[in-house]
Amino acid sequence: MEIGEEIETAKKRCESVINTIKNLPSSTSTSITTLLKLASSELSFLSSLSSPPHPPLSVNIGHIESVLWILRHPSITAVSRVCKPLPLLNNSVHVDLVCTLGKSPVWIIVSDRNPNYITWSESETKGLKSRIETILSAAHSTTTLKPSSLILFFANGLPLSVHERLRDEFGGKDFDFGSGLDFYYEETLDGGDWVNVVPTRSFKDSVSVEIKLVDGSRDESRAFDEEVVVVEGEMSLKDGFSCVLSSMRLKGGDFLVNFDTTALVALVSGIANGCAERILEVDESVLEEKFKGNTVFVIAQARSEVEKSVLVRMRDVLSGKRGVVCESVVSEFKELVSMYGGPNEKHRAEQLLKSLMVVDDNPTERVMGLPTTRKLAMKNKIVFGTGDRWGAPTLTANMGFVRAVAQSGMSLSTIEHSPRALTGD
Repeated sequence: MEIGEEIETAKKRCESVINTIKNLPSSTSTSITTLLKLASSELSFLSSLSSPPHPPLSVNIGHIESVLWILRHPSITAVSRVCKPLPLLNNSVHVDLVCTLGKSPVWIIVSDRNPNYITWSESETKGLKSRIETILSAAHSTTTLKPSSLILFFANGLPLSVHERLRDEFGGKDFDFGSGLDFYYEETLDGGDWVNVVPTRSFKDSVSVEIKLVDGSRDESRAFDEEVVVVEGEMSLKDGFSCVLSSMRLKGGDFLVNFDTTALVALVSGIANGCAERILEVDESVLEEKFKGNTVFVIAQARSEVEKSVLVRMRDVLSGKRGVVCESVVSEFKELVSMYGGPNEKHRAEQLLKSLMVVDDNPTERVMGLPTTRKLAMKNKIVFGTGDRWGAPTLTANMGFVRAVAQSGMSLSTIEHSPRALTGD
């Protein structure tokens, strides 16, 4: 390929990556900003070349494609950092992805190098061995950001000799990301009536290696096979709340979701269970008498509920999963329902708690290691940390806490839901 053609191809790859990034879900907003800057910068550089440089042309778009390919993988969640140094006290290291893979926090390092130029090298400053030692040292130096494993992704493959050294010296094991989404760009053919879809990357030669740092076992102090009985027949199965409960698993520990107080309240709230339209029909002065300073929030939640039912979202999230809730959440929830819940809300609260597995407050060390601030309150660290202990994402409307955790650089699995308040229904 001529150098001019190579530049044009690289520019099309940049444009394809930029379009892909823009279509990422909003939950990866931090990733979108960083990757857009990198891809746009690379495109600007390529566009600025007034005359073809002497070969070889060095481009970075392959690395961005590789990071984006992993980021789009369905098992990758809770991405807190992309292509940035980690903010560690003693040393700073560059990690391409800080995220959760399945149920475990991981660091992912991406290499787009030609495998012929990947060397092991015993030198203190050069070679793959030195870089891995630096990253592992940084990982062991932190509690809050420590991953359960380090995953090395070699987009173009890996020499057998280096592969064997990773296994022998670091206990590395082959890791399978499975099938992913390939990259393409569109090329308009002569005449403009036909578009040729040109593949740019397939990653069929990629190699991934996992180096474990932490045993992935969970605290299973309570038997998973205990029976949980939900009283049936008291509510119609056409009722959204009952549909959510009936969709959940009542035993088994493979698929867990941790509930915080906001999730429990939203499930039993009158707003989510038929009162939203009635609230919007009532004169605001009447609502002000009932809800006092919370009237604006209640009206906003009622409007949100009319547009999109929170119970539909809950059913989608919880179907086939088992609910876990820690003691401190149960205590807070019962107090709130006792003070502000109406008879229907109290009845739903009883039904809900019967369908959940109650566990002791037992947060992980990494979550408890976060500094206690207004946004990172101790009670929330206990709740989310207990979910982390069980390998369960926390269902929550407390996005202030979620954002504060992500800003610290920690990857923590959470599922967002819209808030709903108790109405006295």
